[in-house]
Amino acid sequence: MSTNQNSSIAPGPIALTVLIVLAALSRILPHPFNFTPIEAMALFGGAYYANRALSIAVPLLAMLLADFFLGFHDGMPVIYATIALISILGFALRGRVSVLRVASLGLISATLFFLITNFAVWLGGTMYPMTANGLLACYIAGIPFFHWQLAGVAAYSVVLFGGFALLRSNLPALKSQTV
Repeated sequence: MSTNQNSSIAPGPIALTVLIVLAALSRILPHPFNFTPIEAMALFGGAYYANRALSIAVPLLAMLLADFFLGFHDGMPVIYATIALISILGFALRGRVSVLRVASLGLISATLFFLITNFAVWLGGTMYPMTANGLLACYIAGIPFFHWQLAGVAAYSVVLFGGFALLRSNLPALKSQTV
């Protein structure tokens, strides 16, 4: 009996998926507010999945899995849309991953996430008046958590991008730019 090598699953997408799912599930562990893998795993997926649909879908599905354990809430559509946007930003890293590029896009991603999700809190909530001052107050209230968000992006980018670079250096099957 012979085996068909064409039907085997490539190790690259499996490695990417495992790293992203593990990162998403790390949200279940105790952590400071906003110290999460969200932006890093979205950038990572966008940077490395050859299939653009997978680069967006896998981080979203990993988040959904973690949210199954953490609980669902009204803000999820905005958060998930922002993750998809950040995954698309990760396309800019394809074939050009470097510390400076990852750090730059990490900062941009964290800032976008902060701006979009806090805007949604202001727009859909009752905590702040529907005025420019109310929006400003909403953003100001979020600032104390933003440093944790930046720290999360930095730490998880090191784990995901650095971990994958380490895997690639030891596993020839992962050598291509996108997998």
